[in-house]
Amino acid sequence: MLAVDLLAVDQGDIGTVGLAASGVLVLVAVAISLWRRLGLERSLLWASLRALVQLLLVGWVLQFVVDPDDPLIFSVIWLLAMIGFAAYTTSRRAADVPKVLPLSMIAYTASAVVVLGVLFGFGIYELEGRTLVPLAGMVVGNSLAATVLVSRQLLIAASEQRGLIEARLALGLTASESFQPQLRQALRTALVPQIESTKAVGIVFLPGAMVGLILAGVDPADAVKVQVSVMYLVLGSVATTTAVMSIGISRELFTPAQQLRRPARRVDN
Repeated sequence: MLAVDLLAVDQGDIGTVGLAASGVLVLVAVAISLWRRLGLERSLLWASLRALVQLLLVGWVLQFVVDPDDPLIFSVIWLLAMIGFAAYTTSRRAADVPKVLPLSMIAYTASAVVVLGVLFGFGIYELEGRTLVPLAGMVVGNSLAATVLVSRQLLIAASEQRGLIEARLALGLTASESFQPQLRQALRTALVPQIESTKAVGIVFLPGAMVGLILAGVDPADAVKVQVSVMYLVLGSVATTTAVMSIGISRELFTPAQQLRRPARRVDN
């Protein structure tokens, strides 16, 4: 029985029994919550069940997208849907940011064009559904948190450091020059976590893509190559999205007369 289970893992299929058995780890988390009286039992169970249902649905739908015989247009539609949903999510999490929805749409689209253009343009991956959809998902998914963070940081800076910014404007600096220190700091805040995570990979932790490939029976050396390309993908996508988003927001924060706009309401960190 053990040999069969190991063979299943080598083939990338843990089976229904294995999937159910892994749920024991959720019960471990629930037990810790009960033990320490954290009150997170329902949240843990709901999050785990929701993730299972969502991934099962996505897995079912992907059967009609990632097959080599499926038209590539299906994958492109999936990509556009991901960008739209990411932009909507960003607009919900950073609702006070002016024109956040169209700006985030532009930012995610620019990131997808740049990153996927490099990956497929240089022939790093073959352009087909089974590569386009997961790579695009990593582009958009890994950029989301950083995009929300840089958006909120810029708005907070414009609110809390208004006097300093207006002082620079009074000295004759342009809106872009007056807001440059705040823009630079917001970008650093958004990018540093990803940089630190990249530096720690392989020593502190083994990333998911590499672990998944090794469990599926891929040679570790080949798994490393794929993982490195994925890490560079994430860095490039986060940098592109946050840069485009921050430039767009910084322009919306000022009037055509180079005056700092007042936020609709106070922004809390």
